[in-house]
Amino acid sequence: MESTPQKLGLILKYFSDFTEAQIAQFAALEALYTEWNTKINVVSRKDINSIYLHHVLHSLSIAALVEFKPGCQIIDIGCGGGFPGIPLAIFFPNTEFHLVDSIAKKLKVVEAVCEGAGIKNITTQHTRAEEIKNRKFDFAISRAVAPLKDLWTWANPLLRKGSHHDIANGLICLKGGDLNQEISESGLRPKMMPIYKIFPEEYFQEKYIIHAGKN
Repeated sequence: MESTPQKLGLILKYFSDFTEAQIAQFAALEALYTEWNTKINVVSRKDINSIYLHHVLHSLSIAALVEFKPGCQIIDIGCGGGFPGIPLAIFFPNTEFHLVDSIAKKLKVVEAVCEGAGIKNITTQHTRAEEIKNRKFDFAISRAVAPLKDLWTWANPLLRKGSHHDIANGLICLKGGDLNQEISESGLRPKMMPIYKIFPEEYFQEKYIIHAGKN
């Protein structure tokens, strides 16, 4: 069994400019999720030992696509136990992340992990994305929560137009498998990037980052 520092090496293999504080926060995630997962199941049993590959590095593929700027506001729709929001919040400590889920106990885990790892740039809200009013974000992020058509319906009203980044404000989601029909049904023309091109690990074959810009 690999130790946490060995597993963390998987993250440091692809990203090298973390502060000591960020490395400590990433290192804290395994024990925090392992402890909380025994109380509230947010990570599948088979995944908990591969948390850095299956969850943390997967989430950080978004950081390889776009560098969120300080003050940027991001909503994680259907955040579950905190992916991709928590790893991205560690990566971008000056960006504001708002993690939303309709299941309160999942947010309890998010809040406990943030407290345990000292993550200060995350807020949470127990609601459905479509019920949020009078707030706007630069990006919406999500991981395998719902079909692209639904994600866009929820995200679009929450997004500001424009772009202060290398890519337009919009929806960024992590998905896998054959997405042709899902994209067709969404009516969008998103950009699609294979994660395997960013992180050539076998686990990421057939996994993609989808970006649909706000128009």
